Amino acid sequence: MGVLAVEKRRYPRYTAEFPLDYARIEDKGNYGGMVVNVSEGGLLVYLPQRMEIGAVLKIEILYVQGLEFNTIKAVAKIVWSDLAAKESYGEYRYGLQFLHIDEKEFDRLMNLLKEIGK
Repeated sequence: MGVLAVEKRRYPRYTAEFPLDYARIEDKGNYGGMVVNVSEGGLLVYLPQRMEIGAVLKIEILYVQGLEFNTIKAVAKIVWSDLAAKESYGEYRYGLQFLHIDEKEFDRLMNLLKEIGK
């Protein structure tokens, strides 16, 4: 007998490596992390801090498209976490789900996904 795996994601994920600035919604300080995959609904990120599932973060993805430096700002929630492998970008790995993203920021995200998907 085989095992059936069911994919739970609503949106396709794209492998990408982008720096990320983030802060807890109630914090003033910013920290750095790394995005390793991205979709219309959220991100997989590596961060240096341990945080609880349900924590809400202000995030800013930093990327270059063509010759132009761009950012995508959003609010996201941690929906799962685990320890990252030693050779990864940060000590903790998190799945983030977008909670709020302005229309202009969402358009940038969709353009970025289109570019990555080529």
